[in-house]
Amino acid sequence: MSKMAASIKETTFAAPAGYIAIPVKFSEERRAYHCLYAKEHKVRDQLDKTHPLNRTLFVINVPPYCTEKCLAQIFSSCGAVNSVELQENPGPSEKKHTQSRYFDRKIPKGFKVAYVVYKNQIGLRELKLLNFKKPYVLSGNLRTVKTGIHKWIEDYEASLTDITDLQTEIDDFMKEYDKRMEEEEKKAEEEEGVPDEDGWVKVTRKGRRPGLARTEAVNLRVMEMEKKKRAQKELLNFYSWQHRDGKREHLAELRKKFEEDKQKIALMRAQRKFRPY
Repeated sequence: MSKMAASIKETTFAAPAGYIAIPVKFSEERRAYHCLYAKEHKVRDQLDKTHPLNRTLFVINVPPYCTEKCLAQIFSSCGAVNSVELQENPGPSEKKHTQSRYFDRKIPKGFKVAYVVYKNQIGLRELKLLNFKKPYVLSGNLRTVKTGIHKWIEDYEASLTDITDLQTEIDDFMKEYDKRMEEEEKKAEEEEGVPDEDGWVKVTRKGRRPGLARTEAVNLRVMEMEKKKRAQKELLNFYSWQHRDGKREHLAELRKKFEEDKQKIALMRAQRKFRPY
């Protein structure tokens, strides 16, 4: 056994205040090791409702090759792990209730943070009692962590789109959307004409003359119509200053057009060539 390996076994790994150091190394053959730093996740309930208190572990300094499966294996020695989530920055959960393989896929790159949620509170208590003396091996005979060209090939194959699966996902999404719209319309019909606690009646677009959907094109048409109405109401050349301003603007427009014509003629003369045939 080398001196370095012996010193690693005997080392007590230092950690920042409030954190526990968990040493890991990529494989048994590697001499270098890396430390994860973990502590109990403590925030106000209203700030982060996705990570339950007394059951969530906050882990920083997670290397790129350390996956969610690796973290689950490391921390399962203290208790049953319910979920593991990797994020680029600390904060509420970035995962949605319905995960999509093709849309809104956000894969954190580089060093990350992780939230490990235990099924009960025993997991956190057991972790605080552990004293890690030897690095945990991430990739071995029973579990293999892909890196380098093998990882690139795996990512490329995962990025390929299966048309059948994509169409199935789109159909399921549209069914869910139509169901949600139907429920909202039904609820709006039930609430239509019914006054609330303060006596106000909610007015919807449905009826004999429903309102227009305010898209960009509709907004432009409405603005043009309002501009025309204002122009019709405005009295032109009623005041002497309006007459003077009108003449001045007309002369400025003529001068601008004259200069543009001069530039066009000069360009045509410069491009003129002798063409006998």
